[in-house]
Amino acid sequence: MKTFLTLNFKATLLALAMGIAMIVIAWPDYGLFFFLVMLWFLAISAIVTFAGTSYKKKKGLYEKHRGYKNVVANGLLPFVFVVAFAILRHYGQGALAVLCIAGFISAVSGVTADKFSSELGVLDGEPRAIFGFRKVKKGTSGGVTLFGLAMGLFGSLLASITVLAAPHFAIATVPKYAIFMVAVVAGFLGTVFDSMLGYFEEKGIGNKFSSNFFAALGSSVVCIVALVALG
Repeated sequence: MKTFLTLNFKATLLALAMGIAMIVIAWPDYGLFFFLVMLWFLAISAIVTFAGTSYKKKKGLYEKHRGYKNVVANGLLPFVFVVAFAILRHYGQGALAVLCIAGFISAVSGVTADKFSSELGVLDGEPRAIFGFRKVKKGTSGGVTLFGLAMGLFGSLLASITVLAAPHFAIATVPKYAIFMVAVVAGFLGTVFDSMLGYFEEKGIGNKFSSNFFAALGSSVVCIVALVALG
């Protein structure tokens, strides 16, 4: 097997190792949940990657295979939240552990939103720079379209809805529906954050991997702060 969905061999091994670690760390009740959420992200990301393949190839925008750097950029923050969740739950900090679930979901929602926005946004509309709104070429970092933003919101919804399937919260100071609604918005903001960081990529500051990571971090911060404020 050379690839799994969009991951090359090394990336597949790393993703599998991280997934198994999530299962073990959060075992028995939450481990499989965290693993399946990441698998869901990978599956729907592959679908949008393959969407409009002919058009993307014609425009030089098709990127079929992702490497280990993509796995780190998209999966490191969710993994950190899983570790934090397990530690907090072990020490009886249920409320904080629930916020780690929210951070995990919103991080995944953020990278999913960005994936949908970037992979589907190039299929329709004329992109404009997020700062200044000047017209830019399709595929330019920091460029956005209304269609792409709408697809980003849809991607965030598909990722965030997974929280409704989470195991029962033993000490639930934050209800699932609140996490879901806030995570959808936070995830959408993730793709906005990524586009903002992409603007600086074009100026030689950062790269797509750092943008993915910090966009996910921004989504998580927004979600956690909002839930604390609501609580």
